[in-house]
This record gives sequence, structure tokens and C-alpha cells, in this order.
Amino acid sequence: MTTDALIIRENNNIGEADRFVTALTRELGVVRASARGARNIKSRNSSATQLFSYSRLALRRGRDKYIITDAKPITVFFGLRSDIEKLALAQYFCELVGVLAPREEPAEDVLRLMLNALHFLADGSRNPKLIKAVLELRLLAMSGFMPDLTACFECGAFEGPMWFLPEQGRIICGGCSPHRPIQNCCRISINVLFAMRHILYSEFEKCFSFTMSDNGLSQLADYTENYMRIQLGRGFKTLDFYNTLKTV
Repeated sequence: MTTDALIIRENNNIGEADRFVTALTRELGVVRASARGARNIKSRNSSATQLFSYSRLALRRGRDKYIITDAKPITVFFGLRSDIEKLALAQYFCELVGVLAPREEPAEDVLRLMLNALHFLADGSRNPKLIKAVLELRLLAMSGFMPDLTACFECGAFEGPMWFLPEQGRIICGGCSPHRPIQNCCRISINVLFAMRHILYSEFEKCFSFTMSDNGLSQLADYTENYMRIQLGRGFKTLDFYNTLKTV
């Protein structure tokens, strides 16, 4: 079959010329594949099977992986490699989507979200903190970890002081929270709450289209990252590395 795909990982390669990759495909979700001779710079499949390459792949099913018989690049995000922070963040995106995206099922929405995130990150048209928050929260929602941020789960209040419960994926208002002892909840500003609602509930074309102060974006990115860690019960080495770069 032929499908559009984003290369999200270059696996441990065996031999001198073959390249083994993990790809996020439109029709099959995440797949493992190999491309013969693709590590040879003269191979026509070389650039199309590198990390961050969005390509048109011709695939043949093998015994335990797919075989890439032909690959044509559509977009190669070279801009990500010129900045260490962008590179680290993009690698984290790829690791996260590799965990959350479906296998052997269509993943068009996930692929579209990833391509938009990498495009905005590469060309610098969006703040990296905004891109990170949108990618994390929207991807979690697509993957079955959708929080309910519409209103207080006790009384239905939409505005006012709110507390976020990342383990439950819900919010509770200041009027109801004193009557319920709740662990691991945190006060959430109205601006951050509105931003998270926008990410979750807006049309796809608009999910990256909002503005906040740098301080607000930092809070937003912290909330979405914390929610991701709690819901998945794990961290990511690529994220840890990216976070060390921010403190340098």
C-alpha cells in the first residue's frame, strides 16, 4: 500500500546501509519499517526516511515489520535541526506520539496534529510553550485521556475560582472545594483554564490560534505536562532533556 507518513524515530540500524524506522502513517497509525540501502547518501530513499521527514511511502508487509519499497519526501523539517531546544522538543513530540498513537488503525487526526506542531516549531511562528501545551493536551484527548473542563463537577459553575484535579481530569470551583477534601488538586487561573478549554473544544483549525503572556504560557505548559505525567503514569527521557535545556 501507499500512505503518507512522518518518520518519528530512527531505530538501531543493522548493517551498513539499511535504515530501520518508526513511522506515524495516515492509514496504519504507528508502524515499524525498514528501507534497504536508505543510509546510503545516494539512495533515493535516504532523505525521505530520516527523522522528521514527512514522506509518501510505499509499504509491503513483512514478517514482523513493514518494508519500505519506495519513499518520496513531501516535507523535511530541516529547521528543527538548527536549534537544540527545537530539536529536543520535536524529539519529545515524536516519543509521545509513538506511545499514544494507534497501531494498525487510521491516525489521520494525530498525523495532522503532529505536522502542524512541527511546522509551527520549525518556522518559529508560535511560541514553543504554546505548541507543547496544545500537542500534549489535544493528543491526550484524542487518545482517550480527555479531561472534563466544561464546569465544576459538583455544581456546574463555569467561571470563578477553580481548582484542577489532574488525577480525575476534572475541575471544582472554590465554593465547592472546601466541602470536599481533595488531594493533589491545584488552583488554576481563569486564563489558563480558558486556554485549556480552547485547546480541547475548539475546531482543529483554531486549536493553535490563541495568545497569552509568557508567564501564562509557562503555567499552561506546566499544567498540561503534569496532567500528561499523571494520566500516563510515566515520564519521557526526551522531555527531561528538553527541560534541562530551558534552565541553562
